[in-house]
Amino acid sequence: MPARIYKPAKTAMSSGTAKTKSWVLEYVAGSAREIDPLMGWTSSRDTQAQVRLRFPTKEAALEYAEEHGIDAVVTEPHARKANIRAGGYGENFATNRRRPWTH
Repeated sequence: MPARIYKPAKTAMSSGTAKTKSWVLEYVAGSAREIDPLMGWTSSRDTQAQVRLRFPTKEAALEYAEEHGIDAVVTEPHARKANIRAGGYGENFATNRRRPWTH
């Protein structure tokens, strides 16, 4: 069963970088999801799609995949844009402001 190795991006709901430092090995879904006729839940018979392993480095993830005979595809992370705004919310309360703060 094929798998992919990637470094997750930060969530859009947070400015923090939690859970973005490690590499993830995740299996590709082998079968399509089905809707349960009784409850209406979406389910799949493929339990490997639920497995998500974390590794400190890309090399460790590749080594694990080779040892266990897993066909893995590595997806390199995208570089972060350099237009990060200096300052932020805390700048509103800075004591070294050039102009007085007004509403």
